[in-house]
Amino acid sequence: MSYKQVSYSLGYVRGPHGQESLVCQYFGMINSHGSMWFGGDPFAFSVPLVLGQFIVIFIITSIISFLLKPCKQGAISAQLIGGIILGQSFLGHVDSFREKIFPPWGRQILETCADIGFMFYLFILGVHIDVSLVKRIERYSVVIGTLCFMVPLIIGIISVSIISNSIEIDPSVRKSLPFVATLSAVSSFPVITTLLNDLNILNSEIGRLATLASLVSDICNYALSLFIGSLVVYVVSQRLTAISSIAGALLLFFIIFFIFRTIIVCISNRVPEGQRMREVHFVIITVIVLLCGLGAEVLGQPAALGTFLLGIVVPEGPPLGTSYVNKLDTITMELLVPAKFVISGLSMNIFSVKGISGAACVLVIFICYAAKFTGVLIPSLYYKIPMKDAVTLALIMCCRGSIEATYYITLHEEGILGREAYALLLTSMLIVTGISRPLIARLYDPSERYVGQCKNSIMLNHPNDELRMLVCIHNADNVPSIINLLEASAPMKNQPIAVFVLSLMELKGRAASVLESTGKNKFLTTTRSWSKHAVNAFDSFAHRYLGSVVVRHFTSIAPYASMHDDICTLAADQVTNIVIVPFHKQWGIDGNVGAPSPSIRMVNQNVMTKAPCSVAILIDRGQVNTAQFIVRGRPMFHICLLFLGGMDDCEALAYCTRFIMNHEISLTFIWIREWGDDGVVETELVNKFRARTIGDERITYKEERVKDSIGTTRVINSLKDYGFDLCVVGRYHDPISPLLMGFNDWSECPELGLVGDILATSDFDFSVLVVQQEPQGGEVGSLQPFESTYLSSARYTDLLDNNSSYSLPRI
Repeated sequence: MSYKQVSYSLGYVRGPHGQESLVCQYFGMINSHGSMWFGGDPFAFSVPLVLGQFIVIFIITSIISFLLKPCKQGAISAQLIGGIILGQSFLGHVDSFREKIFPPWGRQILETCADIGFMFYLFILGVHIDVSLVKRIERYSVVIGTLCFMVPLIIGIISVSIISNSIEIDPSVRKSLPFVATLSAVSSFPVITTLLNDLNILNSEIGRLATLASLVSDICNYALSLFIGSLVVYVVSQRLTAISSIAGALLLFFIIFFIFRTIIVCISNRVPEGQRMREVHFVIITVIVLLCGLGAEVLGQPAALGTFLLGIVVPEGPPLGTSYVNKLDTITMELLVPAKFVISGLSMNIFSVKGISGAACVLVIFICYAAKFTGVLIPSLYYKIPMKDAVTLALIMCCRGSIEATYYITLHEEGILGREAYALLLTSMLIVTGISRPLIARLYDPSERYVGQCKNSIMLNHPNDELRMLVCIHNADNVPSIINLLEASAPMKNQPIAVFVLSLMELKGRAASVLESTGKNKFLTTTRSWSKHAVNAFDSFAHRYLGSVVVRHFTSIAPYASMHDDICTLAADQVTNIVIVPFHKQWGIDGNVGAPSPSIRMVNQNVMTKAPCSVAILIDRGQVNTAQFIVRGRPMFHICLLFLGGMDDCEALAYCTRFIMNHEISLTFIWIREWGDDGVVETELVNKFRARTIGDERITYKEERVKDSIGTTRVINSLKDYGFDLCVVGRYHDPISPLLMGFNDWSECPELGLVGDILATSDFDFSVLVVQQEPQGGEVGSLQPFESTYLSSARYTDLLDNNSSYSLPRI
């Protein structure tokens, strides 16, 4: 048996865009059939070659992505750089490597696989786009987005005209320059939202502004492209051909919108909430995507354009944006799409840029980027955006990604962009985006508006002022326990409670984050059913305490990595005294612990670090989540306040003074003190508390004097015998205190503090509320109350002075 050592022959012919390669491959060179054992070359066959190409691409791009990660670079940059390294600029000069791994005949198969993957990738991007964002675009977003596109376009075209008439440049470069100016004006919505998500600022103020501005810029780009494209077809073609082309495009849109969209919507409605999509549904949608790609190709458009349009018109979010996307995500995003952009890098030769022509192209690109930066910066400053944020926004809008790279690749393949212009566009994209991303991460921190500038707490609240509470819920299980905790807080007309309910949902199947006010008659289209039930439950609670409780509802749809920013922003805007978040572990009725959520734990940790007010983590073991607690005439609900001293324990004491105003609650105050320790602030607060509760049989005060951590452990373990329903404790305690020496050695959840972490173990069966007034290391003197702009919350200004101490709410 013999095998061919040569699998193809190569020649050159005259093509529509100049001289092109003609490859003739031998028939049947698909599978190697073990040719290596008979002296053959496995890479002379299609299957082994394509597999080898994918392996090389995966390894190279993964290594580059790992190296660039500290510099905040995206996956597209790593893939383009990988293609440049493998291409004509570097390794492509090595004949043996080029002929073995990327021969001319092998690239055709790889490009076909990559184009199919890219077609599905654009469908996924389209699914993530929320068309309803158009309704939320405000005037300043329209102005910034429009100028972001029009200013670089106009200035770029003018500069091209001047340069072309002033300098003698290569004809291919002269032909490319108008397209270079046009492409440099683009700021793609999917690219900007991906960038914002990578940098964890998608749901920040600047992130939301950039999202809307990029959407406006994209609309301008598509509208101009449609107009110019139709005009060109009309001019260069016969009138009948132009009419047929437009009619074909309208027919494709009609089929996509009225037939394919209807089928996909019906499939989505058949998928139960929270359930996975059935295989038959997955196959039907995949076939529809392929049909859209085929229709676009037949009409002379890229296949990916048809699938992108289909993705835009179908409903975003679950289940299509989660179930279907999850099935495609790994193979598409990790294997096929990288091949697409590596191939674009293979076609690029940075050494093709020479002389005055290259300099002219560089000048046009630089002018366009400068015009785009200025076109965003000036209107941002006009709308009173701070200089630092305006510069950040301008840098964001200058970034490039997959969509722009696709434009470059398509126009280069069509012969519209010459080799020099193509190489310079990709190079400038890598340089500008590579510099902008770390600068954006350095310049902009969403938490600056509330971290370290102001602080609010229950202790700083006026006795007759309303208690403003932000409660966060991740699912329906969080609702009963939080409502009962609110009821325990004794809302009364002379001491009302304002409750801001924030339903938190992970951003899935969408490109843009959401933070909106919702309620009984206003829900987001992607709001889950449990959120609607939560609204009804909290509204029912407010109705029971009409005149004493006001409830407002908000919904946040954001990545877990930046979800804390929505929580902290809302806390700052609504001037809340305390934020209550559920623990990342949940206990069932049988006492077993459910699967912990690392994502929720990360949110809690970030909130504890950056919140502009007090924070409490509720560890619900079922006692607070009991239906009989809200029924009048039931036995006492037993609460324990474990007090060791410190500002967090003082804040916990201030909150517990709300509980004792509820006559269905009994409170046991346990103060663990070291022998000889008489803290001035703590003693004064405790004495005030005892003086105000003298004679109240529901209040029990116990003082435990201990010498070391062993004594502290003994007291904490004794809590099991009291039959408490809820234990309230401060988060931070001095770890070098003799009372807590060694507690740090077995800490599992540092966000609960040394004592709270012990109470969260399986040794205890009561619920726990861990309260933090300020992050670790804060000083009492640094706390200042908010200046409220809300009529329902009068603030007082004489809280802290050199001769006064904190006051407890009036009992």
